[in-house]
Amino acid sequence: MVTGHGPLERAVRLWLPVGFFLFLALFPFYWMAITSIKPNAELYNRNIMPLMVHAPTLKHYVDLITKTSFLVWTWNTMLIAIVSTAISLVLGTMLAYPLARMRFAGAGLIAMTVAAVYLVPQPLLFIPLADVINRLDLGNTLTSVILTYPTMLVPFCAWLLLGYFKTVPKELEEAARIDGASRMQTVLKIFLPLCMPGFISAGIFAFTLSQNEFLYALIFLTKTTVRTVPVGVIAELIRGDVFYWGQLMAGALLGSIPVALIYSFFVEHYVAGLTGSVKG
Repeated sequence: MVTGHGPLERAVRLWLPVGFFLFLALFPFYWMAITSIKPNAELYNRNIMPLMVHAPTLKHYVDLITKTSFLVWTWNTMLIAIVSTAISLVLGTMLAYPLARMRFAGAGLIAMTVAAVYLVPQPLLFIPLADVINRLDLGNTLTSVILTYPTMLVPFCAWLLLGYFKTVPKELEEAARIDGASRMQTVLKIFLPLCMPGFISAGIFAFTLSQNEFLYALIFLTKTTVRTVPVGVIAELIRGDVFYWGQLMAGALLGSIPVALIYSFFVEHYVAGLTGSVKG
């Protein structure tokens, strides 16, 4: 008697759950895409199947780019995300390396504190941060959010990098030190290059959080010329009880493209960085 599962049954058991979760993940993007290319006559016609497009148009994209400051918002968002991510990775590395490699009193407590700080809700922090920004007279400047975003990004980057740093064998650094390399040379030429997957993983997370952040950007950036995409789209395309759904969905779809491209190009390093962090 032959036992076991046939190839068809195994394929069904594997791909059916995968297909289900893939559908759940991609459906919002499909909805944004079809809504962004529907003419207004279809958007507000309840007699038309909502998941289909009968007369596709790019008018919403044209209006978004020509009638709003979407390109300016995109530039602001990219600049803020890149600079905030770079600052957070540098400071996170400076915090995580001594915790992972050096023995000193209170190291465990500091590591737990770093993880706890990341869990502090943003609404508890934005009031004192708003006071600091006002005292520095940085309101309505990109500098205001570039300085405040690391408050939530540095603890996360440090926590993620700490776990990855612990997976790198200490023997490599010890061998370099025996050969005459200084601590700084060992870190820059031996240790950090080996941790590139961890940096990519932390960088992708930090970039994603910076690009999608809403609360600080809403509070500190009130002028159209300094807004980011999440705030600009909501503030400019929702006027009272009027929702410009076509442009809203076009802006949401275009705003998600950079992160999607980054994940697609660096997915292997991203997974390796997360795996190393979990093992650590």
